Amino acid sequence: MKTKAALMILAVSVAFVGCESKAGTGALVGAGGGAIVGGVVGGPTGAVIGAGAGALGGALIGAILDEQDKKNVQNESPQTMRKIDNGQQLNVNDVINLHKADVSDDKIIELIQKTDSRYRLSTYEIDKLRNAGVSNRVVNYMIST
Repeated sequence: MKTKAALMILAVSVAFVGCESKAGTGALVGAGGGAIVGGVVGGPTGAVIGAGAGALGGALIGAILDEQDKKNVQNESPQTMRKIDNGQQLNVNDVINLHKADVSDDKIIELIQKTDSRYRLSTYEIDKLRNAGVSNRVVNYMIST
């Protein structure tokens, strides 16, 4: 059983080592931390479950964007991409950058949710978002946070 746990941890680790983003690093760290905690609490089986859960949690934000979206955001605004990779809250300019990078409304809203971003939009900011072409759906979602 210990061998299975070790192999699972190794497999999860190898899967994320090639990731160049901090989301991939977060997944790797999450897998390791989950395996340690799971192993302490539930033995080898707990380690396997903990590794899987940790990897999933660590990579959730980065997994929202596909490779083309990531390239588009990186080209439009490397700073916004870093915030996404680090799971940091997104500001009004970040949302505009995501829109300019042709990220879909659904993905923008999901990123707002996953980064736990909250807004108290002024009239100026609402106008700024709308003038930049951000959809009413996204703007209304931001207002509701």
